[in-house]
Amino acid sequence: MGLEELQQKDYFSIGDVKRITGVPEYSIRYWEAEFGLIKPIRLESGHRRYTKQDVYTILRIKDLIYKHKLTLEGAKKQLTHNEGFGRAKQNSPSVDIKFLSEIKETLSQLLKEC
Repeated sequence: MGLEELQQKDYFSIGDVKRITGVPEYSIRYWEAEFGLIKPIRLESGHRRYTKQDVYTILRIKDLIYKHKLTLEGAKKQLTHNEGFGRAKQNSPSVDIKFLSEIKETLSQLLKEC
């Protein structure tokens, strides 16, 4: 599981997201409630299905908390300041390039650990 599957699939189980991001399931669920930016689809069975955007959001939150050492409140402010970061401003494509390169770096590190 990694970059290849992230590109090939559209929806991911919480276990898939855990393997891709390296974030425990309980943290994913907590961040979902705390940040309000992660909005998985709920199946009739109650299981969550996360989109690629959700996975990218989780990777960004992880980066802000673990790499940049921000608190949850600091990460919220950073994400709010960047308009939810996943929705790039029309006049600033460099936001997407920087964000994608950070995701690539994180995923590469995770692949090396496997």
